[in-house]
Amino acid sequence: MYNYNTDQLQELDLKHYLHPFTNYKKLAEEGSRIITRAEGIYLWDSDGNRYLDAMAGLWCVNVGYGRPEIADAVSEQIRELPFYNSFFKTANPPAVELSRLVCSLAPAHMNHVFFTGSGSEANDTVVRMVRHYWASEGQPDRKVIISRENAYHGSTVAAASLGGMKPMHAQGGLPIPDIEHIGQPYWYQEGGDLTPEAFGEKIADELEEKILALGANKVAAFIAEPIQGAGGVIIPPSTYWPRIQEICARYDVLIVADEVICGFGRTGKWFGCDYFDIKADLMPIAKGLSSGYLPIGGVLVSDRVATGLIEKGGEFNHGFTYSGHPVAAAAAIANLNILMDEGIVDRVDKVIGPYTAEKWQPLTEHPLVGEARIIGLIGAIELVKDKDTRQFFADRGEVGTICRDICIENGLVMRAVEDTMIMSPPLCISEGEIDDLVGLLTRCLDLTAEKVL
Repeated sequence: MYNYNTDQLQELDLKHYLHPFTNYKKLAEEGSRIITRAEGIYLWDSDGNRYLDAMAGLWCVNVGYGRPEIADAVSEQIRELPFYNSFFKTANPPAVELSRLVCSLAPAHMNHVFFTGSGSEANDTVVRMVRHYWASEGQPDRKVIISRENAYHGSTVAAASLGGMKPMHAQGGLPIPDIEHIGQPYWYQEGGDLTPEAFGEKIADELEEKILALGANKVAAFIAEPIQGAGGVIIPPSTYWPRIQEICARYDVLIVADEVICGFGRTGKWFGCDYFDIKADLMPIAKGLSSGYLPIGGVLVSDRVATGLIEKGGEFNHGFTYSGHPVAAAAAIANLNILMDEGIVDRVDKVIGPYTAEKWQPLTEHPLVGEARIIGLIGAIELVKDKDTRQFFADRGEVGTICRDICIENGLVMRAVEDTMIMSPPLCISEGEIDDLVGLLTRCLDLTAEKVL
């Protein structure tokens, strides 16, 4: 095993490496955690400390770390054809095979895919594709895309505009024109005295109000994650998606279901659309497509939109150097074959998902926890000052940060969204490892409560 010099790596890191979503002044004070290897659901740092990765990297390492099948596929492809572009009427075998495979797993009306290098690029593509589609249909004024407050759809200019996170909008003059936002289906935080069902309908009706205020002839699409991931694992009430689809059908507004987090088994179904019975027009994908082994994303496109683009759209002046990258496509094929051959998605649905829910729900008995919610292997707990009244802590985010840091100190990687602790472990996790995860989390909640209650 290689011996790493942590101090040297941290010094070089601070001198040269600008990290994403990072306060550089605080990083300089504390230094980076240097991750050097991984296996299964575990990570090790340069000092030999082991961590249970309850976030699957960034929601993405669905098959777990260290799968030789993916490494072999990448090695073979990089020797055969390391790169060629997909411009100028050109394709490569892995990209063609991956397009077939992804479409075979998607809902039946999704039979085309546009490849990108990431989820952010996928959502940039959505903006371009939606507007190009409506222009090709003779409705060029349909440009407005409606999203949700506190949504996350990526960090490029267009994707961050689609997102509804105010700190992101405050940097760089976002959002760009013709992006609008409505409320999020966050019952625990915003539902008040309404039942979840009544709140779901109420918040969905904001979409119709916004469409009418803007003019239906100007609205191109509505974009949302089936489950709002980075916003805090916000699971919508059962009434929400049926009402949203009813409204979109009424005004012929395209539905964009952002599957970057939910896709490829996270909910126990191949896609969040399968879980919530959403018939989307476009589905951005990434993360679990390759389990994060290599960067790749895309947009699954419905027959309706694809037919319009092919028959009426002419040249689509959009794309990336690495669209359909042969090595990334080979990694994704190997990853999807693992998910299929090992029945991982079905196991999340029928075995490990229910087992995790059984262990997760009792966390509500902890004095610090107001709600524990979970679908498949994506879950959250709300840290509150008073669980009986749903009273949050005054300084939102302080307690979540304390809990997150305590988790790291105790060998557990979880993420804090303000005072919501979220988890999304590799889909290959075992029952015993779930027990370990919940046991570690319970200990960390106890230690957090000692500090804040």
